[in-house]
Amino acid sequence: MPSAAAPVTIRIARLPGGRDLPLPARATPGSAGFDLHAALAKDVTLAPGERALVPTGFAIAVPEGYEAQIRPRSGLALHHGIVLPNAPGTIDSDYRGEVRIIVMNAGDAHFTLRRGDRIAQLVVAPLAAARWEEVASLDATQRGAGGFGHSGTAERES
Repeated sequence: MPSAAAPVTIRIARLPGGRDLPLPARATPGSAGFDLHAALAKDVTLAPGERALVPTGFAIAVPEGYEAQIRPRSGLALHHGIVLPNAPGTIDSDYRGEVRIIVMNAGDAHFTLRRGDRIAQLVVAPLAAARWEEVASLDATQRGAGGFGHSGTAERES
């Protein structure tokens, strides 16, 4: 059985707008993401198709070699059509501003965001070191350049 990776320490600073809100936390021990809360001064109602930039009330220092990914919450997406249009969003290791979430109502009814609502989740992920090597051509594969649904949606025969 694989063992869990050693915890990564991420420094977090509460901002004035988030003093009374919980810090990011996992909902269950097996959760990959840490829930993020809306640090809104007043309720925000989104009409269908409307977007808002929602503050969280904190800033973080992600260690070099890692990123923090902002991802949607599945229940909000399924039940209300609330999505993050740039998901996953990335917080780089050198960003020190407030963590803010772009939220969009892709549903068919108005949706109200309230202070303290869990609006997204944050996942910490290591970055692979990469180096570009320019070549004249790439090796061939069975798939080749096929993409964007080239394999269809039905189960393939073996």
